[in-house]
Amino acid sequence: MTILLFGITKDIVGSSTLSVPTSSITNRTIPKTVSELKKCLGDTYPELNKLSSLAVAVNNAYAEDDQLINAFDEIALIPPVSGG
Repeated sequence: MTILLFGITKDIVGSSTLSVPTSSITNRTIPKTVSELKKCLGDTYPELNKLSSLAVAVNNAYAEDDQLINAFDEIALIPPVSGG
């Protein structure tokens, strides 16, 4: 599963993309929903938990936490945006 990262999420992870194994994740179950993915990423990158909000897009559409995901989906993490 490949995740596209933008803004501060890219800085936290240290890359513009992140590959999440779909066979197993360090003795955890494979994330099946957006919520499970956020939890998994927050456990691996605790700084993500400190963001005031974190939107997730699945296949170019904003996704709710209960949306199902799979290894073939295009997933993007969209951090809070400030304007000026």
